[in-house]
This record gives sequence, C-alpha cells and structure tokens, in this order.
Amino acid sequence: MSPALAAFLSVGGFGALSICGFGFLSLLTGSDVVPSERIGHLPGPVGFAAAVAALSLVLLVGLRRPRPSYVLAVPAALAVFAAYPAGLAVAAVLGGVDPVFAATAAAQFAGSWYAVVLAAAAATAGWVAVALVRTGARRPEWPWEHDDEE
Repeated sequence: MSPALAAFLSVGGFGALSICGFGFLSLLTGSDVVPSERIGHLPGPVGFAAAVAALSLVLLVGLRRPRPSYVLAVPAALAVFAAYPAGLAVAAVLGGVDPVFAATAAAQFAGSWYAVVLAAAAATAGWVAVALVRTGARRPEWPWEHDDEE
C-alpha cells in the first residue's frame, strides 16, 4: 500500500477513535473535553484540526522510509499530544480570550484523561499506518475468484 493512502486511512481511523473515546470518557466522567467555558466553542475543534495536521505530517514523513518502523507510533502520539493544546490555546487567543485563560484551558486538557485518549488513538493510528505499508496485504478474495484450477 502506498504511504499516502496508509496515512489517509490511519488519520481517518484516528478521528473515529478519538471522537468515540472522547464521547465515552465524557459520558463516564460527566465532564467536558475542554472544561473552560470562557474560551468558547471554536478552540476545541481547532485544536483537533491541529492534532490531525500534526499526525498527518508525522505519518507522511515517517512512512516514506524504505521500511518504516513501528516506533513511528511514539512520535505520532507525542505530536498529537502537543498539537491539540497548542491549537486550542492559539485559537482561543485569536478569538479574543485572555492568554491566561487560554493557557489554563490548554494545560487542563494536557493534564486530563482526554489527552491520554488522544495520544492512544494517535499511537494506534501510527502503528496501523506502518502495518499497512509493511505488510504485503492484498484485497480479500473469494475462492472462486482465483484463475487457477485445482
């Protein structure tokens, strides 16, 4: 599989895992992903977009190697873990929020279980992307699709 396609599929899986994880964690804890109400609603999605961009960049660069390593999951998780709070804080400040409140919201996210869910989803996506590139997987076939007669 091409590195670009593997990265695309893995980033899609990352989005699904993250949103599902955020939803379940929010349901179990009764808390919000971004607990500060002072920063508004837009910084959360902007932070998630920053995390998607960071993961995409890490995967596109890391998968171009001749035989990518499964260790790529670690920088994928670290990049996402750093990008979400950074995007959250920058979007809040650009939205007119006091920088102290923006930094506090980013720090609260970074110290929450939501950040763990996000990093775990990114590590899983990184591992899957490497597996897609390294394995010689083909599309599944039914027994009658083979040309050879046995």
